[in-house]
Amino acid sequence: MSTNDSKSRPDVIARQLTAVPRSGIRDFFEIVSTMQDVISLGIGEPDFDAPWHIREASVFALERGATSYTSNLGLLSLRQAIARYLEETMGLAYCPKSEILISVGVSEALDLAIRAICNPGDEILYHEPCYVSYGPLIQFAHGVPVPVPTTMEHEFRLTRTALEERVTPRTKALLLNYPNNPTGAALTYDDARMLADFVQAHDLILITDEIYAELTYDQKHVSVAAFPGMHERTIFLHGFSKAWAMTGFRIGYACAPAALTDAMMKIHQYTMLCAPILSQEAAREALRQAGEDVELMKTEYRKRRNFLLRSFADIGLPCFTPRGAFYAFPSIASTGLTAHDFAFGLLEQEKVACVPGTAFGPSGEGFVRCAYATSLDAIKEAVTRIARFIGR
Repeated sequence: MSTNDSKSRPDVIARQLTAVPRSGIRDFFEIVSTMQDVISLGIGEPDFDAPWHIREASVFALERGATSYTSNLGLLSLRQAIARYLEETMGLAYCPKSEILISVGVSEALDLAIRAICNPGDEILYHEPCYVSYGPLIQFAHGVPVPVPTTMEHEFRLTRTALEERVTPRTKALLLNYPNNPTGAALTYDDARMLADFVQAHDLILITDEIYAELTYDQKHVSVAAFPGMHERTIFLHGFSKAWAMTGFRIGYACAPAALTDAMMKIHQYTMLCAPILSQEAAREALRQAGEDVELMKTEYRKRRNFLLRSFADIGLPCFTPRGAFYAFPSIASTGLTAHDFAFGLLEQEKVACVPGTAFGPSGEGFVRCAYATSLDAIKEAVTRIARFIGR
């Protein structure tokens, strides 16, 4: 079939795919990529290189001939290291032989988790603004995405009232991401306990994406998965991309009771087989001295965050103080511009890239996402240009 034939036959494309728009972030950065001298506060990728000892472990593994497949679940030694790490840092207990699956980034783990539990018509709750993949992945699995709006006034945290208004007999799961992309919100202990109570009261499955767990600034990270009664109903997702600056290694993992892990592994077997062995070797090394690398990067992120918050206050953009991740989510409502017009106007006139809040759902209108995963010097210049754009 030719390209022209497929264009004239809309029935060729699966219905659940045609209902999903292209990623707003990726389309925006296709435009950015065609421009010169742009300061980017847009990409959620650390500007640090992965620490040398991590890269060296991958190189050394290659020199030893590590070029084969691994178990579908991943290297047992890596799963054992993950089990130790989660128990020591978050109080989570998982069996490395049957309850941990190594995936190609957290993105694959999220896809596996949703497809493993979702029947056609099942509803999955998730908070909004949220990472761009959540709604589409639910739709790809023939489920029904049910966003629950959060607000800056409540620090972009979920409330029990908002959840109760949207839960129905068809609700299958709650999907969380704290610390949060794009807002930088984090859960308090009381928040996490409320969410655990809600999930158990409605007999739901919890999918918790905690890729930014190490990157908290003013409080210790708390996982809903750690509360009593949550182990048997939780799929815990984590990875190495953000805290260890290992985005290109594409290595993540899912932890869940054995039956859920086996269901995810079945999909993984037929679609991905296994994560790359060199990335698995690098991840194992990352966990060997996990705290040192992360703290060095987190100290720098904190400096950038604090500067950005002071600057936004000075130029009249109200901004919730991010408690985690490396994103600020200032309100641009006072400018009179939509999120789209602000972001595209700033890019066109001042060559500063930030992401319109609507890329993260309708609740993001009136906001833009600014990543401080870039150098402080670049951030200072970006702020000068933002101030000039607003003044104009």
